[in-house]
Amino acid sequence: MQKLLFLFSFAVFLLACQGPAQKSAEADSDGSTAELAKSVKEEFIRSWNDYKTYAWGHDVLLPLSKGYHDWYEESLHISPIDAYSTIKIMGLDEEAQKVEDYIINEVNWDKDLFVKTFEVNIRILGGLLAMYQYTKDPVILERTEDFGRRMLKAFNSPTGIPYYYFNLKTGEVKGERVNVAEAGTYLLEMGVLSHYTKNPVYYQAAKKANLAIWERVSDLNLVGEIINVETGEWLNTSSHICAGIDSYYEYLLKSYLLFGDEDLKAIWDQSVEAVNKYLVEESDTSFWYKRVDMHTGQKITDLIDPNSTHQTGHIVTLYDAFFPAVLVLDNDLVRAEKNQATWNWLWNRYGLEPMIYDFAQGVPTYPAYDLNPEIIESAYYLYHRTGNAKYLNMVKKYWSDLLKYSKHEVAFASVEDVQTMKKKDYMPTFFFAETMKYLYLTFIEETKAFNLDDYIFNTEAHPFFKADFKKEEVRENLGLK
Repeated sequence: MQKLLFLFSFAVFLLACQGPAQKSAEADSDGSTAELAKSVKEEFIRSWNDYKTYAWGHDVLLPLSKGYHDWYEESLHISPIDAYSTIKIMGLDEEAQKVEDYIINEVNWDKDLFVKTFEVNIRILGGLLAMYQYTKDPVILERTEDFGRRMLKAFNSPTGIPYYYFNLKTGEVKGERVNVAEAGTYLLEMGVLSHYTKNPVYYQAAKKANLAIWERVSDLNLVGEIINVETGEWLNTSSHICAGIDSYYEYLLKSYLLFGDEDLKAIWDQSVEAVNKYLVEESDTSFWYKRVDMHTGQKITDLIDPNSTHQTGHIVTLYDAFFPAVLVLDNDLVRAEKNQATWNWLWNRYGLEPMIYDFAQGVPTYPAYDLNPEIIESAYYLYHRTGNAKYLNMVKKYWSDLLKYSKHEVAFASVEDVQTMKKKDYMPTFFFAETMKYLYLTFIEETKAFNLDDYIFNTEAHPFFKADFKKEEVRENLGLK
């Protein structure tokens, strides 16, 4: 009887989460997957050509002004590097060759720039490693390791947690205050680099940083949000899965799955148990992960500002929509499906997701949408694992809305406010790396041309081939005991 009651309650929950907006998604679900894959590929090519026309050699395309933006005083070539693995997956080999030639002939990392350790790791190091996997070109590996050696200087802190910035040319570091995502999202890239170079120093540095975080978790096995890399002191004790912590959890599980490091599996198991015990806020119609104090497990009741009615504990970010995909990898389909249904409801409430949302008040606190991929990523993982067409239909709706609200004369543009759909002059590099890739992979899923089970993706959606990581070789190359 209890089992029947649970199944009935869960069915009611899913129906409640769908509501009128979900019916709209079903209505927009016509069109064959082959046609949809073709349309995504065509729009990727159009946007890539626009990038080459207006922003080639620079980090970011500004679609409204037909200009460009560099993250620093000089370009780090982030868009081509981020786009490369999507270009390969789409079979655009001539374009891929142009990017490879560009990296080999025109790019060097001897730049007197302080760069953000976390951001260049997931984009540049991750993207270059994917490029090497596809090409096995030793010159590309040389360029990749050159970057990795420079980044390694960031880990020279008293705790082993990397500094926020490092200088590509001088190796100087700065920024002792980092969030946990910035502290612990290196295992995958540095592990892959160690494997291909047969040098454990990279992975061991990344693992030392993660162990330093784990040594400082609360008695509840929860991490805080911000830590000092020199003292190891927690500077913010808010615990959540939102932006600022998110990929720390993601990499514990994914790195275990790729490398077989049992130390990481033990940390992941204890961590996700704590997350599901203390962070879940579930009702008949929603399934959110809230923010709590790492020491007490109690929801944070602080106001965002003294004049606000929004409590920090109720605030979620659209980046959090990555978590159902991670739960799929952990074989926790019940929570994955509940959480995805909730995010899907939020998307359909506005037509796009707001960047920051107060789920208690039911309003956005920052209503921008920057072409983010996370909800698409999770729907793709669920579709791959379950084969349930409702997840395919979700992605069809997301693509339809992107075409409706974000497509521009030049490429695609972020949206300033999902309540007005006013565009803003920015197209982040992860639109090439992640958003278009997950859309395309969803629509070619039934062709079996790409099998998700054969890959582990980094948090920027750069794919690493599982077949390249044979157990005994990995143990030696990464220095595992």
